[in-house]
Amino acid sequence: MQRRAVSAVLAAAALLLTAGCSSGDGGPPGEDGSATATPTGTAAGSSSPEGSPEETPPAKGSVKVARTVATGLSTPWGLAPLADGDLLVSSRDEATITRVDGRTGEKTELGEVPGVSPSGEGGLLGIALSPEYASDHMVYAYFTSASDNRIVRMIYDEGKPAGEQLGAPDTVFRGIPKGMIHNGGRIAFGPDRMLYAGTGESGDTGLSQDKESLGGKILRLTPDGEPAPGNPFPDSPVYSYGHRNVQGLAWDGKQRLFASEFGQDTWDELNAIKPGDNYGWPEAEGESDDGGFHNPVDQWTTDEASPSGIAYAEGSIWMAGLGGDRLWRIPLKGTEASADPQAFLEEEYGRLRTVAPAGKNKLWLVTSNTDGRGDPKEDDDRILELEVS
Repeated sequence: MQRRAVSAVLAAAALLLTAGCSSGDGGPPGEDGSATATPTGTAAGSSSPEGSPEETPPAKGSVKVARTVATGLSTPWGLAPLADGDLLVSSRDEATITRVDGRTGEKTELGEVPGVSPSGEGGLLGIALSPEYASDHMVYAYFTSASDNRIVRMIYDEGKPAGEQLGAPDTVFRGIPKGMIHNGGRIAFGPDRMLYAGTGESGDTGLSQDKESLGGKILRLTPDGEPAPGNPFPDSPVYSYGHRNVQGLAWDGKQRLFASEFGQDTWDELNAIKPGDNYGWPEAEGESDDGGFHNPVDQWTTDEASPSGIAYAEGSIWMAGLGGDRLWRIPLKGTEASADPQAFLEEEYGRLRTVAPAGKNKLWLVTSNTDGRGDPKEDDDRILELEVS
């Protein structure tokens, strides 16, 4: 779809706390929303190297559940794969981070994140590993406190006893509006080594169009919580606006950012994110004839999707559906859908919260049936390993 830039001047201020780890040196994003810096590793949500040929994937794909990795998880939300194949998973309501052995499914609790105030849709949400994790062992987390949503980082010390392996949290960014609903929560480091965060408007629809508010936005930050170099609005962390509740972030093989977004009563969305663009909420839900709004790549009725996490693999975006109880495949050509979306696993595993690349043609998939809105079965919640094409 055609994308239209919206010009604006921003004088945004966010209350930032910084600490002494390197802020990275990622360059500003390109005009198509991609990063111009050369990545030193694979981006979160990406499985194809920069510079690889861009091919249109087949119109029809496939999904096979290779195995159940782990069961018995309580309100799982965020997922961060480790280099050795193990997984870190956050519990929204228990405010804990647990390490799951990627082979045996054995669970080891790292510890509880202090300061989390779970209520409604808030709690301990997304987690991500530092771009320098091999040397700094830093885990980032997005959570709801008593006053706001914020991002912290903690050292993960494997040498300490289980339950005591998380260091004291260092708050790198705060002041994101909180509510009983629409707290956003997904965080991920991009190919440019900058930290991206999807936020919600906390039920106050006016925040989404207010470029001085952090609600209803995608934010782009340095690892220290500063507005990232090259952001579209001067001295602001805001990367895009006019969102309702962003809970999915992923980059394709050309380093283009995509995001999933909850609609209200009519249309959920998958969006291709261009820096500085306005995605319409609350004036537009789904496609719009207003040339000032960036239209979605695709849209779904809310009972088919209610999307949370997304990942990129095999030329497609894979989108986990909560209310829809299914996994969507959206094949891409550039930043447009190249064929109709396909639904998989419909009503087989209940609510689906998070999907993440697992290497090659594989994905991790996390269910969300113990979050108060699902119908949990005996083994819920669980992590699945999928083979996709």
